[in-house]
Amino acid sequence: MNASRRVALVAGETSGDLLAGLLLQGLRGRWPDVTAVGIGGAAMTKQGFEAWWSSDKLAVRGYVEVLRHYREIAGIRAQLRQRLVLERPDIFIGVDAPDFNLDLESGLRSAGVKTVHFICPSIWAWRPERVEKIRRSADHVLCIFPFEPELLARHGIEATYVGHPIASVIPMVPDRLAARRALDIEGEGPVVAILPGSRRSEVQYLARRFFDAAVLMRSRRPGLRFVVPAVPALREAIEGHARDAGLPDVLIVQGRSHEVLAACDVTLIASGTATLEAALFKRPMVIAYNMHWLSWIIMRRKQLQPWVGLPNILCNEFVVPELLQDAATPAALADATLAWLDAPQRVAALEERFTQLHHLLKRDTARLATDAIEKVLAG
Repeated sequence: MNASRRVALVAGETSGDLLAGLLLQGLRGRWPDVTAVGIGGAAMTKQGFEAWWSSDKLAVRGYVEVLRHYREIAGIRAQLRQRLVLERPDIFIGVDAPDFNLDLESGLRSAGVKTVHFICPSIWAWRPERVEKIRRSADHVLCIFPFEPELLARHGIEATYVGHPIASVIPMVPDRLAARRALDIEGEGPVVAILPGSRRSEVQYLARRFFDAAVLMRSRRPGLRFVVPAVPALREAIEGHARDAGLPDVLIVQGRSHEVLAACDVTLIASGTATLEAALFKRPMVIAYNMHWLSWIIMRRKQLQPWVGLPNILCNEFVVPELLQDAATPAALADATLAWLDAPQRVAALEERFTQLHHLLKRDTARLATDAIEKVLAG
């Protein structure tokens, strides 16, 4: 690859931006003059990425919620495809966001642009029909879970296990005291991390439930302290939900989710990538989710496994509780979260299980991904 070559990427939300930023760091380490353009966020921009649109534009989850934004999102995809077909990057890398990226990749691939999809869509969990779309769309898939390449190979899709990049970022033994010092929350009393999600729709449906649960927890454990990491665009909304719940003194920090997870004793957390991060920090958790009722009905019909949370999926059992939709009441959330604080042996067993998972997922992701991308470019 020489200085005139370009890579196009799309990352659709905060977690995808982080993954793409790590990937760009690896690409730039091998090819210092590589240029990268497309849709991304702050982590990608730090690696010299030129964002034509912000990844926030694509951070929408749920069928009903997506329909509300469909015209804008479809318009962005059409404009991006047209521009990339004209400018013809050497390769396009779609990072997660499969509903957006797979259609885009299909169009670019038919126009002669090589395509890589980073993070195999969870066809093993739900929507197995996506495998046909993956086969049409991607020249190669970079997989973050070890069982995925074999599954894709059965369908004639080339893939490489590259490990989960977050597993190399998070220390094997997190320093809880150092994290508490950094957040200025040293002192007595357990710390509960509240993570209501990084999408506006998640905060809309979950934040108030989480804060109502926190009020109940504090009434039973007056010494509890609560810390909430918030993406900048959602901080004001989260602060509003905390005030409305009667919890104005909760500590809300901008970003810093890794420090918050390292500092906490237990976390009440929205289902998503953050649950895997919590597992890698070896923290007990209660996973919750709530969405528009119609989105929930559609999703449940497509679900293939009994688990929704990544820690449970990867461990192949309910190692942590999941409270979803109507089950995610403030009282149930409070009970399940407090239960961890009363079960040190259960916590110790979970920490051991999560340490094994961490070793399995920790690989030199940037190098392995770059090796695979280089082969696609040479092919």
